[in-house]
Amino acid sequence: MTGALRVACILIVAWLAPAAAQERVALVIGNSDYANVGTLKNPRNDASDMAIALEGLGFEVLLGTDLDGAGMRGIARRFTEAVRDADVALLYYAGHGFQVTGTNFLVPTDAAIGHVADVPAQTVSLNELVDAMDHAPGLKLVFLDACRDNPFGGGLDDAAGVESGLARVGSDADFLFSYATQPDNVAYDGTGRNSFFTEAVLNHIYTPGQDVSDMMIAVRRDVMAATGGQQIPWENSSLTRRFSFDTSPVTVSDEAMLWQVAADMGDPALMDLYLDRYPQGTYREEVLAFLDGPGASVQTRAMQTADTEGDDDRLWQLARRTRMRPLIEHYLATYPEGLHAGAARRLLASIPAQSEAEPGNVCRRLATHPRDATAMHAGVSFETLQRNALPAIQSCSAAAIQSPDVAHYVALLARATAASGDLDRAVQLYRQAAERGDLRAMVSLAQLHEAGTGVPQDPAAALALYERAAEGGSADALINLAVNLFEGAGVAQDTDRAIALLRRAAEGGSAKATFNLGVLAQQGAVDTPAAALDYFERAAREGEAQGYRAAAILLDEGRGVAADPDRAANLLLLGAAEDGGEIVAALTSAPEQWSPGTIVAVQERLAAAGYYAGLADGSAGPKFDAALRRWRNGGFDPQVLTQ
Repeated sequence: MTGALRVACILIVAWLAPAAAQERVALVIGNSDYANVGTLKNPRNDASDMAIALEGLGFEVLLGTDLDGAGMRGIARRFTEAVRDADVALLYYAGHGFQVTGTNFLVPTDAAIGHVADVPAQTVSLNELVDAMDHAPGLKLVFLDACRDNPFGGGLDDAAGVESGLARVGSDADFLFSYATQPDNVAYDGTGRNSFFTEAVLNHIYTPGQDVSDMMIAVRRDVMAATGGQQIPWENSSLTRRFSFDTSPVTVSDEAMLWQVAADMGDPALMDLYLDRYPQGTYREEVLAFLDGPGASVQTRAMQTADTEGDDDRLWQLARRTRMRPLIEHYLATYPEGLHAGAARRLLASIPAQSEAEPGNVCRRLATHPRDATAMHAGVSFETLQRNALPAIQSCSAAAIQSPDVAHYVALLARATAASGDLDRAVQLYRQAAERGDLRAMVSLAQLHEAGTGVPQDPAAALALYERAAEGGSADALINLAVNLFEGAGVAQDTDRAIALLRRAAEGGSAKATFNLGVLAQQGAVDTPAAALDYFERAAREGEAQGYRAAAILLDEGRGVAADPDRAANLLLLGAAEDGGEIVAALTSAPEQWSPGTIVAVQERLAAAGYYAGLADGSAGPKFDAALRRWRNGGFDPQVLTQ
């Protein structure tokens, strides 16, 4: 549809900075049921689910679904009045939308457009809503999610000024506009209940203490992974302050939190949920040891203390954050009259049962590559996929037929087919997906050419594929290409370009690339040794747990930065809850490798959490060992890291 109007689910979210008693106001609109054009599957769900999430984050929400022109203008007027004193003004729109000569228009359900001259009277200009938000004294946050096709056709297809996707919006200070994809581009319809973009936002919006800029990096990474790099969310920000949706203290990852709650409550059902969500997870061995041990057969602590407020709140926070339906059901079964039972029932109604899951979601759950992990799908190893190859092939085949424009399902089908042993067919599928622009397929083909597996060994072909995938933003391709350039493997050595590629991967949210830049900075190969600390801390926040220990070493030794035992202790305790047990082992088996000041600071924090009863004297011993293991196995307390 060259030059055509492409209409879609537009997400627009406007947001503002946090405070202890912020006034947060949101307008949320989702239009699915159109009178004169085809219906859209996701927008009504997207809007309803966003409203639930925002209400849980303290927003006063004005929600409208399937609004005609009068309804949209009416709720917009109410929003204009509501945001006059708002610290945070948020606008979310999902439905048809398009641009004419650089102006974006949102489409009511009763719109009848036969010619471009009909547009002003039949639509609502995005500028009108942005102007309304200008009345808010605080921060304004806007997200736009544009879907694929022009539903009106006819006089709009070739009309002057009508373009694909949405136009970039400029604004005054304290606005953030977030697009589901690049300006002037189009986004995919979701294959499940939500669009790819909304799904990612919902999966990250409850991350405690996460700045919105970091949240959007995580959202962008998830959408790229889910679409094989064919949809890349983008934002335009003039925010002058930091903003977090959830202002509670920074805590551990979703995975670590699930393990912590399961271990603290001693609940076999939660352990089983962990294995289902994270089949190759960091705590897999601990979970299996628990399930194989006596703890799994005795009455659980969760049953014994089902009326405790602390467990009620912790389990709900985890359920709300992960959006795992079995976890929400478990919360309601354990606390049917709990503090958050009403909110849990509302959230449960918005999440389909696994038996109702769309083929696309089943395919992603069974066949996603671990390097394409998202908040919802952790990815599975090739060995695990081999055990589930048949259902993976069936679901991915169905998803590829159901969503023929999403090439990533063909790439996932290729991976499942390879796991079944049919490598010839897998290579054909990888080539099909790569030709259609899927980044994972390009990287997988490149690796096959490097190894000569299923295809002739061809380093030049591998490099060409890495170049293509790197151009599209694949972190794995950027890193692999950088390694080849560092080593001069099959290509002229080019350290400067290799570093530039690593920087690009890090900017896109690759924790591995960020960690490697930290190593290079520590060696003086990039930036300064002092910059290594920032790289390691950022890598840790983005999921590279070894970044915690690397950063703590710098602060403990004062290497390139001023020594800071307190900060080193905080990083060690964060890492002890996140990594595979390496930090606990290092602190208990070789405490002499750390300065006494750092060990004392760790002991003081463990004592504040109620786990360490010994002297805070910098020496190790059984009490210190037990306290560290209690901290890792369910005792993480973010409050003691903020004192």
